[in-house]
Amino acid sequence: MLIIDAHLDLAWNALQWNRDLRLSAYTIRTQEGGTAGPGRAQGTVALPEMRRGRVALSFVTMLARSTGEAVPHLDYPSPLQAYGIAQGQLAYYRALEQLGHARIIADAEALEQHMAEWQAWDASDESDADTPPLGFVLAMEGADPILTPEQVEAWWNAGLRVLGITHYGHGRYAGGTGVEDGLTDLGAALLTEMERVGMILDVTHCSDRSFWQALERFNGPVLASHNNCRALVPHQRQFSDEQLRAIIERDGVIGVAFDAWMLQPGWVKGQSTNESVTLANVVDHIDHICQVAGDSRHVGIGSDLDGGFGREQSPRDLDTIADLQHIPHLLTQRGYTEQDVTSIMHGNWTRLLRRAWGA
Repeated sequence: MLIIDAHLDLAWNALQWNRDLRLSAYTIRTQEGGTAGPGRAQGTVALPEMRRGRVALSFVTMLARSTGEAVPHLDYPSPLQAYGIAQGQLAYYRALEQLGHARIIADAEALEQHMAEWQAWDASDESDADTPPLGFVLAMEGADPILTPEQVEAWWNAGLRVLGITHYGHGRYAGGTGVEDGLTDLGAALLTEMERVGMILDVTHCSDRSFWQALERFNGPVLASHNNCRALVPHQRQFSDEQLRAIIERDGVIGVAFDAWMLQPGWVKGQSTNESVTLANVVDHIDHICQVAGDSRHVGIGSDLDGGFGREQSPRDLDTIADLQHIPHLLTQRGYTEQDVTSIMHGNWTRLLRRAWGA
């Protein structure tokens, strides 16, 4: 089954983590043997595994913060530096497109053509190596690289279509995970510009306060690219049922993430193992969102499998991103129909993009 994954940090992995994603995840693991740090020699995402897993389309990020936190290769002393890093990540995606590895999707016509090509390939007898180019919707995780709200239009013209206004900590535009800040004055102006150009708002990582303020001010399309359920794993990073309903009422979609600490209560980074975390936990969160919504139209995949960790912090029955193909069977075992499963694996994201882009 074709899959849309609404959150992958490919360029950050390629440039800041120095990974050649054209190589297999297994080759990259070998190259990183002996390298210290979370996720090293245990990566799960690379272009060959995405093709093998039929990840026809993904939302791929530009990620560079400027919050005052000293985090190497992630948080920079000035917005100017964050801007430069994000521009480099954009250039990486464009280079993959120029070499035929990827195709950047920025409007409804391109989306329809791309998905039709993948569906035709999926129905054929071609090998995984002969897939069409991978489809990329350009996203930004945390708006710190946008120097001023007036620059939103320039980013739109460069291909950016999904914008998360904050990440961890005290973002320039809004409070993020781990703080209680709301929207800043810059954030309010940013939302106005986003709505004007047609940018999709990603509320992932918003603090509770900035979440509600953003939804009140912004009337355009809304999604949560990689968020799980606070009712199952109590933590500010997750969304409450009230927040889930607010996204659902806007006809948004929530992408379920595969990070172990977001899947199981009490899981501690650097201490817990993934022995008791499985893909069934992912389906628990999918199912909870469906129960809150009353249907299967508002949940999808937003794996975040390359978000600074690897197999050690993923479900134990997932080796690479290709194993997303196990999710449809698990959903079927829970009683979901073929139409439900298709919606969850790619249809809901396709519908949201069509609506956002005026199809």
